[in-house]
Amino acid sequence: MESKRQQKYSKLIQKELGEIFQKEARHLVGNAMVTVVRVLMSPDLSVAKINLSFLLADNEVLFEKINDNKKELRKHLGLRIGKSVRIIPELAFFMDESASYAQHMDKIISSLDIPEANEEDEEGDED
Repeated sequence: MESKRQQKYSKLIQKELGEIFQKEARHLVGNAMVTVVRVLMSPDLSVAKINLSFLLADNEVLFEKINDNKKELRKHLGLRIGKSVRIIPELAFFMDESASYAQHMDKIISSLDIPEANEEDEEGDED
């Protein structure tokens, strides 16, 4: 379980990285929308594990581009939070597949052929 301090840093980094993707890193993401889904901090606050979700983009290509530019993103993060933290954490990015998985499950569920219940069956269940 994360300590209060880890949770505080996680929220701070999540907020700041979201703004960095919207403003400073626009050249990296283009028109795509990058969502910082979750940030997990190591106990010593030196590593941030960041789950990203993408909209309107080729996930693999954009993820590789972001991963290749970790140093630049860390620099922007340091400029924003450097006064309030002792160490700017190393950034480890991971793709969050929950949105695509939810879309996939929704598609499967909507394609199911479930027959309508007969009125006689419904009356028999009430007994």
